[in-house]
Amino acid sequence: MKKILGILIASASLAVASIDVKAQAPSDIPEEMNTLMTKYTCIACHRPNQRLVGPAYADVAKKNYTNEEIVNLIYNPIPSHWPGYPPMAAMKQVPKEDAMKLAVWINSLDGTPAKKGGATKAKSKSKKA
Repeated sequence: MKKILGILIASASLAVASIDVKAQAPSDIPEEMNTLMTKYTCIACHRPNQRLVGPAYADVAKKNYTNEEIVNLIYNPIPSHWPGYPPMAAMKQVPKEDAMKLAVWINSLDGTPAKKGGATKAKSKSKKA
């Protein structure tokens, strides 16, 4: 019951916050990412370098998830990975191609040079997620 209530609260927050997302979009988001984040309402809860309803994408990048893991977390969020945040609603409506573009961009925010191929990111041996 608590999980359902949390999802409902997160969804309501998402709906309210997404009313005017174009006006709220920060200028440090590349145009293509801003378009995707607006289309799928990611921008309502996330920013590149600032905690909002959800964690900053730079903080997600620091977790050393692979791009594929981020895509999976878009579709199947694991609230225990992010204590202190409301649970994210599963975003199963995001096409895999767009989810992968977002994942690659999110991982680019960790400050390290892009890996060749850009499809995956090396896992850290000390990763705790």
